[in-house]
Amino acid sequence: MKKGLAALLAVAVVASVATGVLIWRLTRNPAPEYPEISAYTRGQLVRVGPYRYCDVFNPTKCDMPREIGELVVSSRNPVQLSVPEAIARAPWVLLRAYEGPEDTVVETFAPNSRLAVTIPTVDPQRGRLTGIAVELPTIVRDEQGNEFPVPHAEWSVSTVWP
Repeated sequence: MKKGLAALLAVAVVASVATGVLIWRLTRNPAPEYPEISAYTRGQLVRVGPYRYCDVFNPTKCDMPREIGELVVSSRNPVQLSVPEAIARAPWVLLRAYEGPEDTVVETFAPNSRLAVTIPTVDPQRGRLTGIAVELPTIVRDEQGNEFPVPHAEWSVSTVWP
């Protein structure tokens, strides 16, 4: 009986310590407040929170963390962009900015269709990639009843050329 009680007490102590360690580890690095995108090239990984994050139902009520990632790129290696499911489960927009003043490429992705995109750093017609942005659009209606998309959240990564 004493051996059984001692073993049970030992198991309880080990379980309590393990639970305490697990709680400590989980609270040490809390999850980010907003979804983050990631961009990878040439052995570099950057995770970026939003530049702007607004209420879906009131796109003028915004938090402005103003985060901008930075990635050193080359003409030989594309950028691998990844978005979390929190972004991908909605329609999302990828903007690729190039050197020319009017050279932005806009791609729209349907909900649950893409979690990652490969982005060439040089476009033969537009030149070098200067940055990328991910947006979550919301359809709004103006006073005349016209409907159009307005981004309620945006993530941004600028590219740096050596």
